[in-house]
Amino acid sequence: MSNVTIHAIFDDEEPLMSSAKTLKSNGIRVKDVFSPFPIHGIDPVIGVPRTWIAICAFIYGITGLSLGTLMMWYMMINDWPTDIGGKPSFAYYMNMPAFIPISFECTVLCAAHGMAITYYLRCWLVPGAKAKNPDPRTTDDKFLMVVETKPENKNDIESILKNGGASEIHYK
Repeated sequence: MSNVTIHAIFDDEEPLMSSAKTLKSNGIRVKDVFSPFPIHGIDPVIGVPRTWIAICAFIYGITGLSLGTLMMWYMMINDWPTDIGGKPSFAYYMNMPAFIPISFECTVLCAAHGMAITYYLRCWLVPGAKAKNPDPRTTDDKFLMVVETKPENKNDIESILKNGGASEIHYK
């Protein structure tokens, strides 16, 4: 037999949070939660793992710093060494203080663009992609909890959700 998907709609985030905690304490896994704004503290309750996005940002920043440093070395030291404002142009380390703003800007530029592209690709927010939101009211004022379960557990979960404050329950 296949699993049953339950969509429980709540009017407020606090009943949703308490229902999710009750379901977790009963050994029932909440698949996903859709809300019009972030619900602080819901991630550990529904089992969302920590993201690697900070590591990606660091890697993109280091890439930008490396490319910026290579660009400055090539342009100002190797290709066209020019005496600008009395700064020596025969070694990169002698010009390091003058290159700090450029290094910072290249780091921020690559980190910001890399993070935006990673976010769009990870969330699949590309032109023509189908929305993953099961109920469009969750972008306005409703909160939706998605629970996948076996058909024999359906009644138990429904009673927990109704007692927890769910205003609507739908089956898919």
